[in-house]
Amino acid sequence: MLICIEGIDGSGKSTLAQKLAQSLQDAGRSVVLTKEPGGSKLGKQLREILQTQPVPINPISEFLLFAADRAQHVNEVIKPALAAGKVVITDRMGDSSLVYQGYGRGIDKKNILLVNDWALQGITPDLTLYVKIDGTIAAQRVKNRGSLSAFEKEHAVFVERLITGFNEIYADRKNVITLDGTQSPEELSLTAGKAIDQWINQQNL
Repeated sequence: MLICIEGIDGSGKSTLAQKLAQSLQDAGRSVVLTKEPGGSKLGKQLREILQTQPVPINPISEFLLFAADRAQHVNEVIKPALAAGKVVITDRMGDSSLVYQGYGRGIDKKNILLVNDWALQGITPDLTLYVKIDGTIAAQRVKNRGSLSAFEKEHAVFVERLITGFNEIYADRKNVITLDGTQSPEELSLTAGKAIDQWINQQNL
């Protein structure tokens, strides 16, 4: 099973991914915890470029770097893990590009979807956990962390476009569970775990 966790920076999704992976491992599951960008060997180098942006990067170029990371990630990490019967938890996937580069940067969403489909090679999340949170709260959390990535330095208007994007693309999806990002890490992990169990039972997995 492939579980993806999405949300804006500061929502708590990365901490949730770690806690869920540990919880599933404690329950006897074989789990692979990964992320985009940076889940593959190539991805680690691309992540450094994308997070620091030492030179100005055109929005289309930015998306294509994420797509390159995504294609490598699927081949190097996700496909082998799923083939081995493992549960894969990924911190971000294709929807992040649709939101960040589509809604955030304003580039053509149809092209993003087309390239995403190509990069993902038919691999899509069985279940997506969307950690929803107010932009102001997320911004304060990000500020408290100290060193900021290029995306975490973006202004509030950009962040609001991201929130709009996530809310719109997940409005009608049946395999998306929306979680309250204002909960403590422990509460969020517990809520997510119960929601996953309920979803699995409904799917008869």
